[in-house]
Amino acid sequence: MAKSKRYDTVKKWYDLGKWSIAKVRDAVTSTPQWITAEEFEEITGQNYEDSQE
Repeated sequence: MAKSKRYDTVKKWYDLGKWSIAKVRDAVTSTPQWITAEEFEEITGQNYEDSQE
C-alpha cells in the first residue's frame, strides 16, 4: 500500500525527536490529512485509539 504524501516528513521529524506523539496524532486529524491512523501506528508504535486518552 502506498504511503501518504507526507508520511516520510512526519516519520523523519518524529524519529529526530522534533515531533511529539501528540503532534503526530495532529497529522492524522489535520485538514488536509497528512497521514492515516494506520501510519500513525507504524511511526509511533502506539495504537491510535489508545493515544487519544
